[in-house]
Amino acid sequence: MKSLTEMFHLWHLYRAGRIRHDTMRKKIEAACWSQVYHALEDGQRCRHAPTVSLCNELFDRFDQLWLFREIPGLEPTNNRGERSLRHAVIWRKLSFGTQSASGSRFVETLLTVIETCRQQQRHPIDFLTAAIEAHAANKPAPKLIAGV
Repeated sequence: MKSLTEMFHLWHLYRAGRIRHDTMRKKIEAACWSQVYHALEDGQRCRHAPTVSLCNELFDRFDQLWLFREIPGLEPTNNRGERSLRHAVIWRKLSFGTQSASGSRFVETLLTVIETCRQQQRHPIDFLTAAIEAHAANKPAPKLIAGV
């Protein structure tokens, strides 16, 4: 769909600093937004059940799909989220998962700590060492996310 190609082109221009966020938003509204809206409406009326179902789901979340127009820095894709899960998926495939619910909780907690530290450019071992030392000294655990 040409309008979505234009939307991503505008997003890349904004991300590269070549246009301002408000310029991107206005151009997307003029070039893409209504075309996608009307395409989903058309899809809801077609005779192909899977298409109708997909268009209904997208239409129900239409405003959420365009939040990146309103919030500077928010991306129009889930690529960053997919990349952050990649290490966990690889670990699961290589280790064949866990054998218990408690093992699953342990792994999901540890992988969350590792990925959060990575995103904050912190060393996970330093955080885990501080957490273990705090636990041993009966002190509060260090904060994984500042301000929480």
